Amino acid sequence: MNKGWNNLMDAAVRMRRHLHQRPELAWQETETAAFVRRELEDAGIPWHACARTGTVGILAPRAPGRSIALRADMDALPLTEATGLPWTSGHPGRMHACGHDGHLAALLAAARWLKGNEEALPGPVTLVFQPAEEGGHGARRMIDDGALDGVQAIYGWHNWPAIPFGQAVCPDGPVLCANGTFAITLRGAGGHASQPELCRDPVLAAAAVTLALQQIVSRRMRPQDSAVVSVTTLEAGGAPTITPGEARVGGSIRVGNTADRDRLFEHIRTISAATAAGYGVAAEVAVERRYDATVNHAGEAARYRSVLAGELGEAWQPAGQPVPLMASEDFSEYLKRIPGAFALLGSGLGQGDDAPCHSPHYDFNDRLLPLAVRILAQLAGAPVPHAEAEGEEAVTRSGGTR
Repeated sequence: MNKGWNNLMDAAVRMRRHLHQRPELAWQETETAAFVRRELEDAGIPWHACARTGTVGILAPRAPGRSIALRADMDALPLTEATGLPWTSGHPGRMHACGHDGHLAALLAAARWLKGNEEALPGPVTLVFQPAEEGGHGARRMIDDGALDGVQAIYGWHNWPAIPFGQAVCPDGPVLCANGTFAITLRGAGGHASQPELCRDPVLAAAAVTLALQQIVSRRMRPQDSAVVSVTTLEAGGAPTITPGEARVGGSIRVGNTADRDRLFEHIRTISAATAAGYGVAAEVAVERRYDATVNHAGEAARYRSVLAGELGEAWQPAGQPVPLMASEDFSEYLKRIPGAFALLGSGLGQGDDAPCHSPHYDFNDRLLPLAVRILAQLAGAPVPHAEAEGEEAVTRSGGTR
């Protein structure tokens, strides 16, 4: 069993790095989808297309127990990679900067392991390979196309560099936040930079609005509420001697409770309008609700924690880790439909240089692959080898730990 396991871990690392070199953005994952489908066919696992570039595989369809699903996301981000690693992205402007390549490789490896142990599975297992997690609402489209048909519970995970390797987070209730975006257009009156009295400066108003928005969390939200307001873009035209007539401010919000999102949006609208008016400028605010909070179901989270504790030991939960984390995930869509749970697996090496997700310097920690495959297999009810050093050795033979 161990030799087969080691060979599978070697293959998982190779798959992960192969995928990393070929990133595809949301709803463009055609090559990735073809790779997934070839791997499933090679393993003898039936599959069908779902939501165009998504794929659903089925194991043990006639097993009598509870039907569960395991999910991995597939899409990359519009970033140019700066890691300089041998398996760096071959496509400038596209990068697996969130570890979806690792999530995908782990589920493909788990699929092969589960197929080899299919007779031992207590119930049917649905393998959900989902496109467009990065803002594309891929989970919603997968659900609409039948990905959860017959499924009674679903499990997912995400690597997290800010949590040390060997630890994890999987609470009851909210684990990740709801999010949304805002875009504020400030319209004034442009003119000559030497005649400010004849202008209504939208740049000055944009700066004031940016500062005013930072008071929302500290003065408009309860201290017990989890919330973030981040201004991430500030744009204006003009030139050194020209005051522009228009400026734009944009950003994102995070809230631990989905119900707080509309209240926070309303604060953004009223504060932007009032602040801009003080500078003789009009503010137009557009908002977009994106993903709801990812809220674990207690029973499934308890099962997940049992597996995590068995794999990682008694100290598997990082002390003092606040939840929910402020990131967002469209796994929330699945959890709004059926019971399930989502975990964050620590990938930090503790060397002070762990690049966060969405950084051009980020790379998935391949040491997570054996652990993630073991966890997924056990959630499905399959036997796995004893936790020894085989996983790390497999990664080392494949060329490094990052």
